[in-house]
Amino acid sequence: MSIPLLPEIPPELVVYDRPSPCPYLPDRVARLPLRLPVRRLSPKELEARLAAGDRRQGPLLYRTECPRCAACEPIRIPVADFELSRRHRRVLSRGNRELRTEIGRPHVDGRRVSLYNGHKAGRGLSDGQAAIDPQGYEDFLVDTCCDTFELRYFLGEELVGVAITDRSDQGLSAVYCYYDPAHASLSIGTYSILKQLELCRERALPYLYLGLYIADSPHMVYKGQFRPHERLLEGRWKRFS
Repeated sequence: MSIPLLPEIPPELVVYDRPSPCPYLPDRVARLPLRLPVRRLSPKELEARLAAGDRRQGPLLYRTECPRCAACEPIRIPVADFELSRRHRRVLSRGNRELRTEIGRPHVDGRRVSLYNGHKAGRGLSDGQAAIDPQGYEDFLVDTCCDTFELRYFLGEELVGVAITDRSDQGLSAVYCYYDPAHASLSIGTYSILKQLELCRERALPYLYLGLYIADSPHMVYKGQFRPHERLLEGRWKRFS
């Protein structure tokens, strides 16, 4: 059986494509074909895929192609137009006061695996799945097909949060963020988005891609609070103010 090869630049191998239970909404069927680029993506090539609605999981790319559902909407923030709300200012001020941020290459260790599993369990995201092990963590968050870095958030000397981020030639893409639920009062997820917006400004990058906005998902709807933003609807980016 041959593996389909898509004529992208670079070409991509379709390594998985079958209906499966939706990972975001209950009682729905999803189709998320997983594609493997034949080589590492350049920043320009990654941008073309982000602009088309792609997301990354390890070295694989995917885009929703669900048969009877269009709830998932790719979302991005036009950095120059973004306005901090009063809540955002409070979160940013407290985070800058209490947290220390480092930037480096993603890697796996015991603390990261423990934090990741604690975050999934503490926020009700496990969905019956077994805890991730170091190899699973490396496959999901360390292995990549593009320029990737991690933001590390420390409270004193303790690592309390990590955000995995990709860089294209036009923006940053927030791949995944996890944190210690014991420090939920610091709003590390929101703080991380605000720090990534700061990085976009410093690097003159016009967009921050936030992944998928899903109005009916309590874990994905929060992205809509960052305004103005744009969502990819029927092949075109539409602005929401």
